[in-house]
Amino acid sequence: MAIAATEPAATSARPFGPAAALSCRECGERYDLGPKFACEFCFGPLEVAYDHGAVTREQIEAGPLNIWRYAPLLPVPADVDELPNMKPGLTPLVRADRLAAELGLRSLHVKDDSGNPTHSFKDRVVAIAVEAARTFGFRTLSCSSTGNLAGAVGAAAARAGFESCVFIPAGLEEGKVVMAAVYGGKVVALDGNYDDVNRFCSELIGDPAGEDWGFVNVNLRPYYGEGSKTLAYEIAEQLGWRLPEQIVVPIASGSQLTKIDKGFQELIRLGLVEDRPYKVFGAQATGCSPVARAFEQGHDVIQPVKPDTIAKSLAIGNPADGPYVLDVCRRTGGAVAHVSDAEVVDSIKLLARTEGIFAETAGGVTTGVLRRLLAEGVLDPQAETVVLNTGDGLKTLNAVDSGVTATIRPSLAAFKEAGLL
Repeated sequence: MAIAATEPAATSARPFGPAAALSCRECGERYDLGPKFACEFCFGPLEVAYDHGAVTREQIEAGPLNIWRYAPLLPVPADVDELPNMKPGLTPLVRADRLAAELGLRSLHVKDDSGNPTHSFKDRVVAIAVEAARTFGFRTLSCSSTGNLAGAVGAAAARAGFESCVFIPAGLEEGKVVMAAVYGGKVVALDGNYDDVNRFCSELIGDPAGEDWGFVNVNLRPYYGEGSKTLAYEIAEQLGWRLPEQIVVPIASGSQLTKIDKGFQELIRLGLVEDRPYKVFGAQATGCSPVARAFEQGHDVIQPVKPDTIAKSLAIGNPADGPYVLDVCRRTGGAVAHVSDAEVVDSIKLLARTEGIFAETAGGVTTGVLRRLLAEGVLDPQAETVVLNTGDGLKTLNAVDSGVTATIRPSLAAFKEAGLL
């Protein structure tokens, strides 16, 4: 592993900005800010609690053209944009009129997060985790990953001057493995699925050998998760400081969906948007749909499954935030649904054909669930709707065929003979 040439940069006097404490999502017990992720009393997950000051739209709009425009709402220092980091965010909210017309929707936008530095939304969550890692003095950044997170960690570590070692299930898409490895850190593939990898990382974190390691989605998870809120902030700002009436979000661990809801609630509480109803819909692939199955059956407990789907970035059989996803979707009047791998591929092509957006398989899942729930009358075709594409289709090329229409001789006659003119 290459040793970083420079020390990780120091942060400003208040490294966590408006963050006040860690709070247990289950029992409410509060802890000092630190590399903790589980409550000592009930073992519930910890998340960041804030003491926000006054924040205005004008203050945000005057900020940098990345997620750090929302620094007053995040657990990061005020000067975070000046630190060496990947500066993700402010990705397009694409008005999808052609897709809307095909599906029978009045108003549809695609939040296309494929334009981030490593071409997935994971750059957002890693950016927040890196700032926590600087403060806690970790020397190595690590994670368990289904692919996109590994690449985001590798790139962020290289930029910020950390070593990195990421863990993935064997058999991931080659493009994601290459993207994780190219930044010079270690990439370790483990026999098994993501849940096996995650268990291994939990063991390593408790060993003295891993004491100076920052696992972005384990001991840094409370901070890491806050990065997903920036999707909510951007969507609201890009819609003219209002919330969408419906939003469709992919589910892997479930953290992204719950944090988008948290972001919307914060904007309402701070008076940055009007308090109006919105519905959150979760999307999974049929081959890994434990949350959707629980929703369908009216259960509160998630029954783990063994993943079997081409949507590998969503292939988490025992999603940590699954029960909280159910809470959000039920509270807002939304739903959780799933689509087959064949529908995923067809939806990737549909989004590409109508809007020129080449989504990875997770984007095929959200577009497929959007289409399914509209057909079933669950989604309101008259409501302003946002669907998420969280990654670039170039990462999952094996999901679609080559698409060559014909192979012909290089002559006009051959072109005409093929019936292509």
